[in-house]
Amino acid sequence: MMTVLGTQKRPYTESLVCSCFVLLDECPGNSESWFLARCFDALLADGVRGVVSFADPVPRHTASGRLVMPGHVGTIYAATNAVDAGRATARTVKLLPDGTVFHDRAAQKIRRAEQGHEYAAAQLLAFGAPRPLPGCDPALWLREALAAVGAGNVRHRGVHRYVFRLGRTRREREEIEPGLPVLRPYPKRPDAEPAAA
Repeated sequence: MMTVLGTQKRPYTESLVCSCFVLLDECPGNSESWFLARCFDALLADGVRGVVSFADPVPRHTASGRLVMPGHVGTIYAATNAVDAGRATARTVKLLPDGTVFHDRAAQKIRRAEQGHEYAAAQLLAFGAPRPLPGCDPALWLREALAAVGAGNVRHRGVHRYVFRLGRTRREREEIEPGLPVLRPYPKRPDAEPAAA
């Protein structure tokens, strides 16, 4: 929880999460820092004082071995003076044959038949999972579907966390306590190839 002079910042109004930051390779040099600065100006004008973002350092491969994500350490976040707040919790992630992560939340939606479970199930069906039979146990179907598509477990040491402190002046930015450990130096290299779990 971020605080300013001992006052906690309300999630979703005064502090936000940037879950994904992507620009096309065709964008000119310094586009990332320029774009972040414009976003932060707009957020600050709306009363936001902190943003947390993440960089995933774990390389991803398809089932055939093609590299689809080299692993990122948050170079642009370091270049724009974000606070390195260490790694998030280590965990085991489920990888689909195309190298994408099948998130725990998607699995939970299927198990509990929550809103959005159809979309999560469609991901598995697209890889050739058998269609669930009417009245089947969703948790059992999920286990069978993951096995049928060849999803694998990979041990993940945790994504890198970065905190942006927003303020009009340096003093205003330094008044913000990230609520997480502050580390230096910034990470420089992605993780080694992950081990199967």
